[in-house]
Amino acid sequence: MLKNYFKIAVKVLLRRKFFTLISLFGISFTLVVLMVVTAALDNMFAPYPPETKQDRTLGVFNALLSGENTMNVGNAGYAFLDGYIRTLPDVEMVSLFSSGGTVSAYRDGAEIKLTLKRTDGEYWKILEFRFLEGGPITADDEAEANLVCVINEATRAKYFGGTEAVGRFIEFDRERFRVAGVVENVPRYRDIPFADVWVPVSTTPDPNYREQLTGNFTGLILAHDEADFDRIKGEVKSRLRNVQMPSSSYNRFESAAETMFEATAREAIGASYSTNPEHGDSTIESYTAQAVGGLAIATLLFILLPTINLVNLNVSRMIERSSEIGVRKSFGASSATLVGQFVVENLILTAIGGILGFIGTAIILGMLNDSGLVQYAHFSMNLRVFLYGFLLILAFGLISGVYPAWRMARMHPVKALRGVTR
Repeated sequence: MLKNYFKIAVKVLLRRKFFTLISLFGISFTLVVLMVVTAALDNMFAPYPPETKQDRTLGVFNALLSGENTMNVGNAGYAFLDGYIRTLPDVEMVSLFSSGGTVSAYRDGAEIKLTLKRTDGEYWKILEFRFLEGGPITADDEAEANLVCVINEATRAKYFGGTEAVGRFIEFDRERFRVAGVVENVPRYRDIPFADVWVPVSTTPDPNYREQLTGNFTGLILAHDEADFDRIKGEVKSRLRNVQMPSSSYNRFESAAETMFEATAREAIGASYSTNPEHGDSTIESYTAQAVGGLAIATLLFILLPTINLVNLNVSRMIERSSEIGVRKSFGASSATLVGQFVVENLILTAIGGILGFIGTAIILGMLNDSGLVQYAHFSMNLRVFLYGFLLILAFGLISGVYPAWRMARMHPVKALRGVTR
């Protein structure tokens, strides 16, 4: 039976080629846009190397320090992280590292711009970089302020011509650093591990960073298990009440432990922390729910128009087949049989559009990777993204096919034979 449905569907689709092309374009274009966005989000937030322990990792990303006439908002400061986050009880590990800054290195008189991060030894234990040469910065390097660095593959190519780099020196920030290791490039959209070169925090030229509650640092907390997240978040929240203000000009300090997705969601909706009792309780989970809800609504609105268009096209196509429907009903075909046939035909159409959409998605992702618009971009489709696309095709086909099929299958045989559709 399905084989016959398939043959009929192909003939019907070829009968009105213009309508078929419009339908296929609407399906494939919608799928391409949604799949590209899905693949981008998956590559940004899913547990890819070096962030393989993402399911057990929390971050303290931002902080707010304010008073009646002043306010400092930005990344957390080293003094806050070192005094109140590094000492968290019953966690596997805590790392403190700086945000990326730009430094210049020179080779044969040519300037090479590099993104620099300053890390401790724990950073290289929480994150699992793929080393091409050598090894990571260690706790001893941090304790002794050793002038060592880890560089990425692109920096090795630019500065050393792609030859072996470990044991050689690279100069920037008015210091000469010995290369301890070389890692694979990490895409720019993976903010925590991304950099071109990494050095120990203790090599920072200006030691004032050690006294700042807000600054340019992030705390990374590795829990024993995801089930510990609520306890860790609660502990961080309670410790905020004991933060010593730098002067009488300030009376409020806010921060939180959160996942990378929660932090992104909070920033996307423009929300601030509210850990001070006078300003209400922190609702980080609600930020995530709002972000997910916003994405879901945007997706539904985006697919609504092509779905309506496809429904109208399907109705028009089935109206042309009213005589066929009348004949089949006269010979005893049930409404359920006709609905099943029409839905299968529509699913075949959406499947063809889906295949075109998958091909288009792969082409666009490849173009994005080659364009250089996103540094070290490596967008790709995996089984998870493919499954999302398959479910979208299935939903698209069912939604746009069931109503027209149901409407036409309910037609009276006599009216159908006369071409009366109402």
